[in-house]
Amino acid sequence: MNYANIKKTDVANGPGIRVSLFVSGCTHRCKGCFNSEAWDFHYGRVYTGETEEEILQALAPDHIGGLSILGGEPMEPENRGTVLELVKAVRRRYPQKSIWCYTGYDYEKDLLVWAGQGSHKGAEAGMDRVAETVDGSLDGAMETADDVVNRGVGTADYAADRTVRELLDCIDVLVDGEFVEERKNLRLAFRGSDNQRLIDVRKSLQTGRTVCLSR
Repeated sequence: MNYANIKKTDVANGPGIRVSLFVSGCTHRCKGCFNSEAWDFHYGRVYTGETEEEILQALAPDHIGGLSILGGEPMEPENRGTVLELVKAVRRRYPQKSIWCYTGYDYEKDLLVWAGQGSHKGAEAGMDRVAETVDGSLDGAMETADDVVNRGVGTADYAADRTVRELLDCIDVLVDGEFVEERKNLRLAFRGSDNQRLIDVRKSLQTGRTVCLSR
């Protein structure tokens, strides 16, 4: 995986002061994208073990609230494995810090299906969506993807991608949906167009419903 940039004091892509990694490679190619140079999977620098350690060190200060991962597209198949290793490392070293991930893919129609937690039929019909105001706290236990599947939220039509399932287990907030220039709204917090959602992944996995932060 290549990456375009690392911002070590970012205040635009999640609450508080954060470290943000911008990965390279994206197939969405949204009109009006602010980071179109990062569509190219070969753009920027090669991500290495030293890069991971640089990010982990940048997260160490108490005033840093967590990690945000943007693109490019972190959920592209070419990027998922490396992104997963990073978020697992962050979870091990800084369990108290939050992880946000931005994706142009849809949580229900794409990620849950890939993770084996939903079906194409269920996605097309539309899973239950709940816009629920939460206080921003992401503390508490989180069910694993296996727990959710076993409870009967949905079964996949094909073999699940274990990487996507593990990524969802590690992410606190997912900002999903392609940027739509015609729906751009500068008053929105932490996202560019009003079709994009701030999804509380922990509560969504716990309840089997999509729970959105109200911001």
